[in-house]
Amino acid sequence: MADMLLVRYALIYCLISLNCDNKPMTEIYKQDETFERVDFSIHPLQKGEYEHCVFHNCNFANHNLSAFAFMDCVFNACNLSLVKILHTAFRDVQFKDCKMLGLRFDECHDFGLSFSFDNCQLHHSSFYKIKIKKTIFKNSQLQGCDFAEADLSNAVFDNCNLEQAVFDRTILEKADFRTSYNYSISPETNRIKKAKFSLSGVSGLLDKYDILIER
Repeated sequence: MADMLLVRYALIYCLISLNCDNKPMTEIYKQDETFERVDFSIHPLQKGEYEHCVFHNCNFANHNLSAFAFMDCVFNACNLSLVKILHTAFRDVQFKDCKMLGLRFDECHDFGLSFSFDNCQLHHSSFYKIKIKKTIFKNSQLQGCDFAEADLSNAVFDNCNLEQAVFDRTILEKADFRTSYNYSISPETNRIKKAKFSLSGVSGLLDKYDILIER
């Protein structure tokens, strides 16, 4: 409990420090609330900290969530495409059945950054250079995502489509790709020690050599 309070206060301090214009803070704190079928493009979500909240079937498309804080929240069947998340804090957040096209997770606040994705559409989202060890991507569409220079140690990619996803100088040690497909990962430019791949996915490690693998 003490650790959770410490993290919470640290997040509040970080968000306050981002208020560079020295304007009065009007942020709120919400806990254990459920938001259902709300169109935040019409009724904007008030800036603040949200803890143990559930967002179900809500529309955030093109909304500005910059400098918000979400802790232990669940986003279920929400549209978050092209949402602005500059300095946004996500800690232990679950995204389920969400549409999340073109999100810049690399612009999030990196303190305590942690989330999971289940059956989400994340096409062309960026995870560039962020540390998200042990992140779980399950049944998700990750086409064109940028994982360059990210730390994905012990991450799990379970039944994900990684077509044209970028892995360049990415830390993938002990990551699990056994059930995912369409990835192209160079062992020469990525750290893949003890990463797990299926036999059928080995071709994704050899693309650059332009060789023919028969099955």
